Amino acid sequence: MSLRVRRRAVWMSVALLAVALAIGLWTLVTGSYRSSVGEVLAVFVGEGRRGLTQTVLNLRLPRLAGAALVGAALGMSGALFQSVSRNPLGSPDIIGLTAGSSTGAIVAILVLRGGSADVAAGAFAGALLTGVLVYLLTSRHGASGFRLILTGIGLSALLVGVNSYLITRADIADAETARRWLSGSLNGVRWEALVAPAVLLAVLVAGVLTLGHRLTVLETGDETAQARGVPVRRTRIAALFAGVALVGVATAVAGPVVFVALAAPHIARRLTGAPGPGLVPAALTGVVLVVASDLAVQRVVAPLQLPVGVGTAALGGLYLAWLLAGELRRRP
Repeated sequence: MSLRVRRRAVWMSVALLAVALAIGLWTLVTGSYRSSVGEVLAVFVGEGRRGLTQTVLNLRLPRLAGAALVGAALGMSGALFQSVSRNPLGSPDIIGLTAGSSTGAIVAILVLRGGSADVAAGAFAGALLTGVLVYLLTSRHGASGFRLILTGIGLSALLVGVNSYLITRADIADAETARRWLSGSLNGVRWEALVAPAVLLAVLVAGVLTLGHRLTVLETGDETAQARGVPVRRTRIAALFAGVALVGVATAVAGPVVFVALAAPHIARRLTGAPGPGLVPAALTGVVLVVASDLAVQRVVAPLQLPVGVGTAALGGLYLAWLLAGELRRRP
């Protein structure tokens, strides 16, 4: 058994991890309770000031951990969907999973009147049910390519309409709660809310990494993959299920955080220059995008706390504009 390791991909992954750690440290030392790097590091060895210790360990660090979890889940999910669909638009935002998770959460908020745990469970269930529905609608001819994208776009439009209807029929207080959730926010994230998503994310990542080689071969075409011994249908179903579950984990923590799953795999591939889904670089790129966006929305209009979805939407919009400009420059 042999494993081919591409040096550029490894070094870029290390660099992305270093960038994420640097931004994370910056997040921990800035805010209304200002501190130095040394003072924050002293907190982790039990020698920090009491007020700073409470702020770092109970407020800043859980939010940072939540941002990293959401970024990793969305980045890896986007890489899976783009690999399976063989389409750069393959993303939970496009395929309808984000809208589906939003429907599940809105039902939990407005219909079931549930608490935060119920809303998280509703978001996860909504993503799973939407993923199953998309697959059933496309599985007759193979859940891949433009069929998957077009089906997802249509279903997403339908679910957005359902979400809007539910909100317009709700009373003002419940509608405002739903609106805040739909903005995608890490405000108020606590350790207890991260335990279950973190465990599920670890299990999913371990399973997804075993699919990496199969997905690389699958991108060359179904016939080629079958000739090389890859179980095409089973691999595609496993990748789709894992991608849906990863979206559910991310939305359960922070609500719908847009553009990360779409942009992170593109950026990762440009950085590494490697074929295949690039699962680990995509996950680390997602971490950098969400952590950087969350830092930006906390500091740009401080002391206001904007939702992280605002920051990722701004970064995603800039990235797409740059991408389209590059395409136009290459055309004759």
